[in-house]
Amino acid sequence: MKRRADAPPGFFEVEAAGLRWLSAVPAGPRVVRVLGVGRASITLERIAPTAPTAAAAEAFGRALARLHDAGAPSFGSPPQGWDGDGYIADLPLPHVGAGVGAGGSGWGAFYARYRVEPYLRAARERGALAATGARVVEAVCARLEAGDPDLTGDPGERPARLHGDLWSGNVLWSRAAGGGAEAVLIDPAAHGGHRETDLAMLALFGLPHLAAVLAGYEAEWPLTPGWRDRAALHQLFPLLVHAVLFGGGYGAQAVAAARMYA
Repeated sequence: MKRRADAPPGFFEVEAAGLRWLSAVPAGPRVVRVLGVGRASITLERIAPTAPTAAAAEAFGRALARLHDAGAPSFGSPPQGWDGDGYIADLPLPHVGAGVGAGGSGWGAFYARYRVEPYLRAARERGALAATGARVVEAVCARLEAGDPDLTGDPGERPARLHGDLWSGNVLWSRAAGGGAEAVLIDPAAHGGHRETDLAMLALFGLPHLAAVLAGYEAEWPLTPGWRDRAALHQLFPLLVHAVLFGGGYGAQAVAAARMYA
């Protein structure tokens, strides 16, 4: 059980909705089961840990591709069963309805407005980025708003069903029912987004057998050419989140990532 007396409204409820939404894909990865949820706590099944293997990592990559392919109503849409915003760590995570609002459409505008700019502002207020660094990030946002295909990839990319906070700590490894190991997903910030975002998060903080995960993924769903060159763009969002939470070192990393696309 995770308990937090000072949990903000919906903190555990949106986590539960996200876990259920992800687990609704039969061929997707295993997702920790929700046993109970309330305003100040969530109860989850216990996961018995085991060591990851390359075979389990490849199977996880295939399952992750199938999860993404299950789709979402729109970029920024919340998990099914939840209507409000969510959270990324302790920070509010904006959700949006169909489209991204007046004046733009598609993933680029969504990512700039709802995943980069809110945390850029918060990082500036915290003092984690200087004005010069912020302007670099803003230049990238302008390219995203314009739908620059060098940044957005396939213009026909439809919203994927994302975990949304897929760093290595949110991928547990447990013994599979038939023997061996399997990945188990926990702690999502689930929403409709770009499939490359989850993959970039896996790479940002390192995942055991990552090469096998990516090989399995591409065997199931070939990615748009150039996706590796866009990884740092997708990492800009979590780096800014970390800058807000933990300070300037992450702000400098965010600016360095942004310079690749400004």
